[in-house]
Formats: sequence, structure tokens, C-alpha cells
Amino acid sequence: MAHSTPAHPTDAHRTRTHPAVTPAVGAHGRSGFAIAADGSYAARLAGRGEALFPERWTLAGPEPYAVPLPLGQPEDPHAQVLPLADGRVLIARRVGERCTFSLLYPTGPETGELPLGAVGAASVRLLPPAPDGVCVYALAVGPRTTGVWRVAGGGTGAGPEHVAEVPGRCSGGAWLDREGRLLALDRQAGGGPVKTVAVDLRRGGEVTPLLQITEESRDRLLLADPDSGLLLIASDAPSPGRERLGWGVLGSTRPVRFPECLRPADAALTPFAVQPGQVLTPEACAVALRVDGPAGSLVGVWRPAARRLLRLPAPAGWFAGAGVWSADGVLSLPYANASVPCGLARVAVAADAPAAGAARAAGGGVRDAGGGERPGAEGTVRDARGVVRAGGHGAVPDGPAAPRGAARAAGGGAPGGAGAAGVRRPVPLQQAPLTGRSVPR
Repeated sequence: MAHSTPAHPTDAHRTRTHPAVTPAVGAHGRSGFAIAADGSYAARLAGRGEALFPERWTLAGPEPYAVPLPLGQPEDPHAQVLPLADGRVLIARRVGERCTFSLLYPTGPETGELPLGAVGAASVRLLPPAPDGVCVYALAVGPRTTGVWRVAGGGTGAGPEHVAEVPGRCSGGAWLDREGRLLALDRQAGGGPVKTVAVDLRRGGEVTPLLQITEESRDRLLLADPDSGLLLIASDAPSPGRERLGWGVLGSTRPVRFPECLRPADAALTPFAVQPGQVLTPEACAVALRVDGPAGSLVGVWRPAARRLLRLPAPAGWFAGAGVWSADGVLSLPYANASVPCGLARVAVAADAPAAGAARAAGGGVRDAGGGERPGAEGTVRDARGVVRAGGHGAVPDGPAAPRGAARAAGGGAPGGAGAAGVRRPVPLQQAPLTGRSVPR
């Protein structure tokens, strides 16, 4: 991890008195698993049946561990949890026609709760963690507009703060910068197709088009990395009626590309994490994908420069679609099973890996958080935390590049233009700035 966060002094006591509960099969997708912006903490709803409670995981350090945060009554299955970088956990609960927010934290054997207020809306969804690790934002979707609310970290002490009102119905959510200023949302307005827009939270919610490959295409932003500018996109522009995965670069004049290796016939792909810290080298960024096929959920690793998709086995009990990269290219995958109620598998994939034998971890293979090593490409390795089989899934080679056409990577003029210094202003992909630049051929 890039950051190491000290544990709360009460964690050891609470771990002993409230052991982590291994979830029932299939419970992971229902409860979800959220990871803090710096990768130090995670949170989920744990328990079985209707006896659900928030649980915080500490991911920084040599061994992960879980701290339950139960209150006087079980939580609703639809409650949302999000960890902050300081170890507190925000929980959003539906109460009638409102959504209430509180911060939970351990206080000896008990759980402390700090109420933050409520937002009166029928549909409220927490956004991904803000880059500062302190602020938490939520979307309140109405019939014709979508409100953006800062529900924690505003510093006003007056409860949730309404920061923007975006015309149309919005979904998704990705941060385009490290300051937490530019928020990308997938918007449907006026009966047209879904398009991604950028919302400037420091300019009263000013909306700028971000993805607009064609007038008729459905264009959504799935992931964005503020360091490199790498964007993972879903669009039906290259094949109307069927979405494909593509990639572009914020601030670039290069076209959006839709690699053949990202549309396998035997599986559905969902990207969930991008390697941070790769400034000015988006083609070298590793992207982790959930690979859902007949054999279940695997882990996919892809880099734009490699033009191949590497498929790796997932640890037993993986919270499918959850994970975080370190800047040096180690992917951490949280999991829980009957033997390991709180586990973290760490996998490193060499940047120049030519085939399935690329999986290595600090000297070869896959490691669990305790340091137990598992060989990379071939064979089966057993350790105290279960069995991980590596091999049997090769790298899928990339096909020819997608035609350039009018689609170009998201861009943004000169730094400091139309606003603050250091903020790349996004524009529609089909209108990427070309003045003073040459288009790569």
C-alpha cells in the first residue's frame, strides 16, 4: 500500500470479543465491499440472514483484520457503507422517504455513532470515495434532475450540503482529479442516450460534456485514473446495440480504442481497479477486471500497451469485483471463507509479461497477506489460507486497433484554462482540441 495507517487502539480487543463472521455463499454481492481512497481500510455489511452489521477491515500492514461495528439493532440489507481514510465508516440508511447518514467508529467493546443528518429523496446512492479520503458524496436522483450532496467532510457541521444540481438522471461516478473537484457522471437527459458529463463541484456544479463518441451512441465512463489520465469506457459506438470496453486518455488527442481482447466470447468483463501513480504513462497502467464466465468469477489483468488479457484464479471467497492496486503494481484482493474470515491475496503481474506465466509476487507467484507464496503460472499451491490454482488461463492476444473515426480521447485544453490551475478541463471526445497539436497516425 502507498500509505500505512495506524490501527485504532481498541481494535485488538474488539477483534477478540466480536470475531468476524464468515458470510454465507452469495452474500458478498448483496452486502458489497467498499475500499477507502488510499486503500488503508475497507467496509462491508457482515452477518447472516437479517442479522447484519457493519464491519471494518484494516488492509494496511502485514496482516488484514476485521473489526465489527454492531449497534443496538440489525442493519437493513440495503444500507450502504463507505470507509474513510481515518478509519471511521459512514453508513447510509433508508428511513421512510429520507436517507440518514452516520459515522461509526470503535469505542472499546462498543460502537460509537455520530449522526450527520439526512437527505430527503426517494433514491440516494453513495459515490466512490473522494480522493481526499475524508469527504463523502451522494447522488439523489429525481424525476428530471440529480442532486449531488456532500454528506461528510464538509467542515460546516450543518449536516449534508447540497453542492450541485445536474439536469437529467445520473448514475455511475468517477473522480477525474486528485483534488475532488471534477466528478464524472453518466447522464440521461431529454430522452437521449446516456452520455458521461463532468461536474465541477467548485463552480456551482458547472456541467461539461465528457464522452460523446457519436450523437446516437451510449457512452459511459467506468473507471478513471487521475494520475495517468487513463479512462475505461463502455460504448456501443463501434457496434450499435452492444456495448464494448474501450480506453482513452484525459487530455489527449488520440482516438478511443476498443481492443479485441476486451470482448471475449466466453465471458463478461467489468473493470474495477486501475494502478495509480503512473504519471504520463497511461499505456503502462495495469487494470484489474472481474471476468464472469461459465467457470465463475476470475481476475483479469490488462494493460493498454500489452494488448492481451491475462486471466488469473481468484482466491476462494473473493468479494468479486473488489480490489486495489499499489503504485508498484501489486493487486490486493479481499476474500473471506470458512478457513479465513478476513483474507487479502496479493498478486503482482510483470509489466512485460508475454503470456500466462506473468503472475508473480515479490519474487514469484501469488502471496497471501501473511507472506505464504504460491507459484505463478503453473501448478497448485496449498497453504494455511486455502488453495489457489494458477495456470490454465492464458493471455488473450489483442486484435487490430479500432478505427479512429471521430472518436478521440477525452481532453482538456491548457492547464489552468477556464478555471483553476492544474485542472484538465474535459471536453467531448469527438471535439478533442487539435489546435497546435499533431494527431498521431
